Amino acid sequence: MGKTQDICWMSAAKLAKKIRKKKLSPVEVVEAILARIEQINPKINAYVTLTTESAISQAKQAEDAVITGEKLGPLHGVPVSIKDLIFTKGVRTTMGSTLCENFVPEEDAVLVTRLKQAGAIVLGKTNTPEFGLKPVTFNDVFGITRNPWNLEKAPGGSSGGAAAAVASGLGPIAVGNDGTGSIRNPSSCCGLFGIKPQFGRIPRYPVFHGAELVTHEGPITRTVEDAAVMLDVMSGPHWGDVFSIPKPEKSFTKYIDKGVKGLRIAWSPDLGFAKATPEVIAICEQAAKAFAQMGATVEEAHPHFENPEGLPGMIWGSDYLEAFSMFGSIETILDKLHPITQAMVLVATELKATDYARTIFRKQELAASFGEFFQSYDLLVTPTLPEPPPPADYADPIGYLTVVSFLITSNFTGQPAASIPAGWTSDGLPVGLQIIGRPYDEATIFQAAAAFEEAHPWRERIPPLD
Repeated sequence: MGKTQDICWMSAAKLAKKIRKKKLSPVEVVEAILARIEQINPKINAYVTLTTESAISQAKQAEDAVITGEKLGPLHGVPVSIKDLIFTKGVRTTMGSTLCENFVPEEDAVLVTRLKQAGAIVLGKTNTPEFGLKPVTFNDVFGITRNPWNLEKAPGGSSGGAAAAVASGLGPIAVGNDGTGSIRNPSSCCGLFGIKPQFGRIPRYPVFHGAELVTHEGPITRTVEDAAVMLDVMSGPHWGDVFSIPKPEKSFTKYIDKGVKGLRIAWSPDLGFAKATPEVIAICEQAAKAFAQMGATVEEAHPHFENPEGLPGMIWGSDYLEAFSMFGSIETILDKLHPITQAMVLVATELKATDYARTIFRKQELAASFGEFFQSYDLLVTPTLPEPPPPADYADPIGYLTVVSFLITSNFTGQPAASIPAGWTSDGLPVGLQIIGRPYDEATIFQAAAAFEEAHPWRERIPPLD
């Protein structure tokens, strides 16, 4: 690789270090990645809005700060992308919907402000399905986003644009969000690390309302360390989010060299109800057993949940039915919604308040069941997805529930969960291993993920795009 290509595949932590030591210029970094975006993005459609001029301007300011000896943040000069569901001041934020295709927020989301304060440079917005309501990534505003490992396959969703960008070298780090697996799913599909932190760890404000009780913001990265740095930066309470929680006393980066010796890890190939393909189970089981080789105690154990696939529709459908009222009556906007969204909100019109309450009760029951299970284990590992990435235009609403079958539960319990690359299929597609932690315990997830990354590194394996 030449120097420009080297820059595009460097981790955020390494870029920040080189920038601080004046071995790289923020302008050099931003221009290298923008050049790669120009080359690669037409093939995958990861970025849907670029902020080229402001990014270069920010890079020049970042360079001046280095030269003049100003205090630098942990992500100083590092490019980042923001999912198109997350508010960005003065930058179009479409939610992947024709209803919002001209919406320009007047303020940044809190997490965007915090990233900027840490020195990160926003390159643009990444694609998402309409309102994040599909586990693949296409919409009527920007079209299909493709998986860099195989352009006929989906990059997952709903943070598919974010994951496709990072996997393709179009920026080292990205922000996604996760209401039924939308960080872990694309991380699995694209061979990346992605973590849904504890519910409320990263405040959500301001937002387009929807799925308030199950949605988590979080990082998608090529390395575990980069995600830890991002989570340090983005976490902490904010007055705009009643669910936001305090920042841990200790940095998440302090856990990435702790190893897994002494940890008790449960391996479940099915959570008691989900069905994965034999190849996926074989890859993930081998990855799970690797933790035993590193000093953890690993045994097969199952929480034995009932299948929670009916729960997301209750939350998502009801929330979005009310959220869409800002555009007028549901009858007047129905034809502007994707058929999947239409079906979800139409079903919600038939629900009663007691149906919603029953879902909230079930949410609490799941949390209690998981809490009891984690009295015996530090971590639970499962396949992230039941099968390799589906076709890019996959559009089976019943099948969507199968795609996210391993992911839904921890959205309802709120506890942290991540996906790491467990391996690749015989035809070269990534397979993710989900790591679920105890409530409020992202630290142990970072321990295990970093130990696996060191023993079975994945970052040097890159998609065949060039």
